[in-house]
Amino acid sequence: MRIAVTGASGLIGKVLVRSLQADGHEVVRFVRRPAAEPDEATWDPRRGYVDPAGLTGCGAVVHLAGAGVGDHRWTAAYKKEIRDSRVLGTAAIARTMADMAEPPPVLVCGSAIGYYGDTGDRFVDEDSPAGQGFLPSVCVEWEAAAAPAREAGVRTVFARTGLVVAADGGAWGRLFPVFKAGVGGRLGNGRQYWSHISMHDEVAALRYLVTASGLSGPVNLTAPEPRTNREVTAAMGRVLHRPTVFAVPAPVMRVVLGEFAGDVLGSQRVRPTRLLESGFVFRHPGVDEAIMAALAQERVAPQTRRLR
Repeated sequence: MRIAVTGASGLIGKVLVRSLQADGHEVVRFVRRPAAEPDEATWDPRRGYVDPAGLTGCGAVVHLAGAGVGDHRWTAAYKKEIRDSRVLGTAAIARTMADMAEPPPVLVCGSAIGYYGDTGDRFVDEDSPAGQGFLPSVCVEWEAAAAPAREAGVRTVFARTGLVVAADGGAWGRLFPVFKAGVGGRLGNGRQYWSHISMHDEVAALRYLVTASGLSGPVNLTAPEPRTNREVTAAMGRVLHRPTVFAVPAPVMRVVLGEFAGDVLGSQRVRPTRLLESGFVFRHPGVDEAIMAALAQERVAPQTRRLR
């Protein structure tokens, strides 16, 4: 299949591209500069421009582009960047697909479990309403921006991704050096739920959504049993054979992270109901397995790295 991917250089996108190419698929990577390689196409999400030639003949579009939520302190300017990078980019992709005589039949659009806000101890799934706050509002606008593609008859799936367990990037990637140094510990009171997913299962689920013709709308990409931060801390200690006696009090996190601390300390107990009911099988359903898989992936040279 010919598959277009935005965010191909990001944490998830680069692994997805390698996985697809390894299985013989033709990948078109959308870039924000003039295309320089045969497998590249140009887009400018801020101007709403997408080169339709990059989408022509594609069997699917996997749209993952967006500014990192935890990459910078949440100033007003960076919050605007988080929102615009998702909403404007999705709108540009969706409008371009809607204007094509023969658009790709599937759009797998990135989203996040941030949609649900702080759920406390309560389980939520795809039928649950949006939460309150900045990230839920971004997710609502993000998904709504895909309306032109959906209205044009494109099967549109929103991959609401949880915390991806990876040692070389993302929020979890910041934890590994701290725990390896033996100074890791719980965050706040540790009772908040973290709905995680291994990188292998994240990429496998994205690929599954491309071909699962019966799935559209929101689909949670999280492991079946979310764990509390206290349980995640214990798992990191077990797998890395390090002590986990340190803790970061909530007031300190608020000073260091600002507004974003509220989301780190918040609880999201998310269940991947639609994936499970459709027959998707997780390779790393437990958090220990996900952490071990991330460490194994970290040891593989980048030029030969494959999903494990």
